[in-house]
Parts: sequence; C-alpha cells; structure tokens
Amino acid sequence: MSEFRELPQSVVGPLALYRLAAPCLAGILLPGLILRLQRRGNWKRNFGQRFGWFHAPDLARLRAHRWTWIHSISVGETLVALKLARALHAADSQIRIALSVTTSTGYGLACEAASDWLFPMYNPVDALGPVSRVLKLLRPERLILIEGEVWPNLVSACFQRRIPLVLANARLSPRSAARFARSRRWTAPFFQMLDWIGVPDSEDIPRWEAVGVSPDRLRLTGSIKFDNGGVADRTGKDLLELLKPSGIGPQTPLLVAGSTHDGEEVLLVRALALWRKRHPDLRLVIVPRHVERVPALVPELEACGVRVVRRTALPASGSPDVILVDTTGELRDWYAIGTVAFVGKSLTAEGGQNPVEPALSGKAVVFGPNMQNFAVIVAHLLSVGAVLQVQDMDGLVEAVDRLLGDAAERELLGTKAVQALQQHQGAAERTAALILSRA
Repeated sequence: MSEFRELPQSVVGPLALYRLAAPCLAGILLPGLILRLQRRGNWKRNFGQRFGWFHAPDLARLRAHRWTWIHSISVGETLVALKLARALHAADSQIRIALSVTTSTGYGLACEAASDWLFPMYNPVDALGPVSRVLKLLRPERLILIEGEVWPNLVSACFQRRIPLVLANARLSPRSAARFARSRRWTAPFFQMLDWIGVPDSEDIPRWEAVGVSPDRLRLTGSIKFDNGGVADRTGKDLLELLKPSGIGPQTPLLVAGSTHDGEEVLLVRALALWRKRHPDLRLVIVPRHVERVPALVPELEACGVRVVRRTALPASGSPDVILVDTTGELRDWYAIGTVAFVGKSLTAEGGQNPVEPALSGKAVVFGPNMQNFAVIVAHLLSVGAVLQVQDMDGLVEAVDRLLGDAAERELLGTKAVQALQQHQGAAERTAALILSRA
C-alpha cells in the first residue's frame, strides 16, 4: 500500500480556494494578530515552532518517539486537551503526547503540565511548509483536534499520510451549524475526511448531520469540558471527624468559599457578621486559590474581629469563626460537607474558577459576575437553573442568606446541578478508549 493516498475529489476545489485565499486573508489580519500577541506578552518564547522550527534539544526528543498529536487553541480548549491527555496516559502509560496550542496563555497552561510523556508546543501555521515539517518531525500515530478546529492544510496532509483523524468534544452551536450548512459545499469535504467525531450531547448529532457528516462517523461521548470524574464520590467524612472537637458537626451550616483570590476573603469575612444575624451557627471555610497567601491572610482576617484557625491547626480548642485552609488537595472534600458553596475569583478578579466541583457535590452554588474562563459551563448550568450568579457583594449577601434559610431551594439547586453534569462524567475516559481502539 502506498504511503500517500489521493484526496477525495470533493476536497480538491475547496482546498485550492483555501490555499489561494489564506495568504491574502493572513496579510489583512496580520497587524491585528501582532497587536494581540504583544498585549498577551511572552509571545517570543519558542515562536519558531509556529513555522515548524524547533531548538536542538526539542528536535532530539521529538525524533526519538512517535507521538499522539493533540491540537488545541487557547485556554478553554487546552483544559479539555489536558483532561483527554491524562485519560489517554492512564489508559496507555507508554503513550507520548504532543499538545499544541495557538495562544501564549494556552501555551503557558500546557507548559505547567509538561512531563516526560507530554510535550507542549505551538501550533504550526496552517501552511504547507510548517505543517509538513511538524508531521515529519512528530510522525504522529494520530491527530486529535479539540472542539472545532479543522484546519484544511493540516487535515488534508494527515489524510494523505493515512494518519487517523479525530475531532474530540465537538460541540456545534445552532449558529455555527447554520453557518456551516450555508457553506456546506466548501466545509463538508473537510469534515468528511475525519475518521470520527466525538459529540458531547445528543442534541448536537442532527446539527453535524446537517453540515454533511454521516451518522456512522459520530460518537456520543459526553462533554470533556464538564467532566470532573470522582467529585461526587467525596464525602468529607474525615474532615467532619477533624472538626468535631471544635464543636462543628454535620448540622452546622458551613459556607465553603473555594479558590478565592485577593480581596474576596475580607469581603466574605465582613459579610459573615451579616449572615450570622439570622444564622448564628454559621462558619466560614476559606480555601485560597494560592496557599502561599495564607500567612498574610491570617492577620488581615483577624483584624476584622473574627477567630481564624488554620486547617493545619485543627482540631482546635474552641470554635473558630473562620477556617482558613492552608493545605492542598482537599477542596472537593470541603465542598462535600458544605451547606452553600461560593466559587472564587468571581468577585474581585476576572476569570472565575471551576464551578463543576461544587455543583457535582450536590451543593447550592453561588458565584459573582466574573466567570469568563468557564463561560460555557456557567451558561449550561444557568440555563437549567442549577446555580446562582450574583452581580455584586450585595447580591451575594442576599443570595447566601436566602439559601441558608431555605433547605428546599438548596436541595433543588443541588439536584439540578448533578443532573445537568452527571451525563458528562467519564467523557474523557470514553473518548480516550475510542481513540485507542481506533473506533
């Protein structure tokens, strides 16, 4: 069998048009792209990778193995890619994964996860030279595209080289589906070169069929973006035992503030006095996103007139007003024993933290207006009435006060949240199993 195969005739015309138009479009967009790179900063690091040029040590490492190539874009897609990469490695400890990204922020996130089996890199620009150089270097066993990034030169080059092609976590919004349907003659041929597409939700299947993908190439996997496997298994039993000498039991109301950022802790402690007017037994558990901030936080919070006990000082004599968690890896357990959960980095900073963990614990979840990093998850949870979003501190005070006094509302929110997310648990493992089975 020849190493290369011919492209389908349906692809030839659209691909030729793309190759003709792409340089012109790139020239128009280049000034804006340069400004965006400069605003984001750190863009010069390994910039040559975008054209398929690597430093000598990286060349030696990449040439030494064959790689599974996961192609991502920015932070949101990279979070999905990392979940999938870990699931693939858990299923096959010998696998080597090259995770490529487009943005410097996504690259920074990928670099944090770098290991002997995971190599972070920048995506090559979708031109014949860079794509060919990277394919020759990686000799990929497969290419996994994340969410919706089907680049014509890359996909056609892999197809010709008989490299299996997968589009994972491929959610298709109604707006995108309508756009692709209108241009089906030009876009469908590229989708048809994919071996299969992992679809997060059954409602996406008709949309993919409408843009030219045959049903036998669609796999219902659940959403990797919403997959936080193991969260619902946490009980927090050990924490309850630890808290017992401090006079805190299963019936004691706890507000668990997870992954908080600078400024939020003081606001929450000041609000504690307001909440205690109607809920005098309430305790506040604060889990800062960066544990190194704890030493400075203790005197800052004590200045607000509350008794603060660090997690490492438990069990404590006497009952604390505020428990400040100075350990890592326990946030899910704190959510499990909490009454109401607040998601940090949503009041005083932009971006937010992951709301899936407290939602899957079946708790009433509240967060502020700044949840940009988890916009898709937040929109999904809000659409089914599974969480509460407030616009400011006054809104948070009112929402938490109401929830603490209304067990029925807390239970309803928790039930809706679990139902909204449960179908997606295990999505990364299901997708990894399909990839490795070449299904």
